[in-house]
Amino acid sequence: MTVTEPEPMSGTAAVAYAIGLPLALLTLVFLPVGRLDWTPGWFFVIFLIAVYGISALVLWRVNPIIYRARSRFQSGTKRWDRILLALMLPAMVAEIPVATLDAGRMFWSSVPFSIVVFGYILIAAGIALGTWAQAVNRFFEPGVRIQHERGHHVITSGPYKVVRHPGYVSAIMLFVGMAFSLASWWALIPAAFAIVILILRTSWEDALLRAALDGYADYARHTRFRLVPGIW
Repeated sequence: MTVTEPEPMSGTAAVAYAIGLPLALLTLVFLPVGRLDWTPGWFFVIFLIAVYGISALVLWRVNPIIYRARSRFQSGTKRWDRILLALMLPAMVAEIPVATLDAGRMFWSSVPFSIVVFGYILIAAGIALGTWAQAVNRFFEPGVRIQHERGHHVITSGPYKVVRHPGYVSAIMLFVGMAFSLASWWALIPAAFAIVILILRTSWEDALLRAALDGYADYARHTRFRLVPGIW
């Protein structure tokens, strides 16, 4: 079988991502606060850039094709997945400004320092888990589809030995960790909405893979849990 990989991201797009994403993060963090001298915001930004930077270097070394796979939605992405993402992404984006407006300006929440520390631990662990999943799974794309042209097959190594969707576990850890690390209970509201959509997406994706990906039904019988070992 001939394997056709996605086209690489253009140099212009790569530069736009490299500049645009940090600027967007800075805007989301500091615009609601209304000032730039908010130390918790700078710690949050520097922490994210550092940990994601390490993740990017690891993936570039062990699975560089992942950058092509995740550079855009590929042809064949399911329409229902695009709808779910259109619902989930605004909540994901809203979580940070809600948190910083709360913790940096309005002071609605009183969050213990131990919870803030736990939030940063969740973020680091979530990024590490997501990196591990992408390192072993070359089919880790942003959209749900069967990747026939890439020789799509079941991945059973790494974290996929424990749960069937470790990338989604990583995302849930990040959603909760960001609210905690920014010391905002209110940010858990958009985080919870995003998690609910993500759980629905997990269920629909799992049904598609069982029906259309060779070997997945057998894999699901052996690896019984989608997200939480021993529970679901």
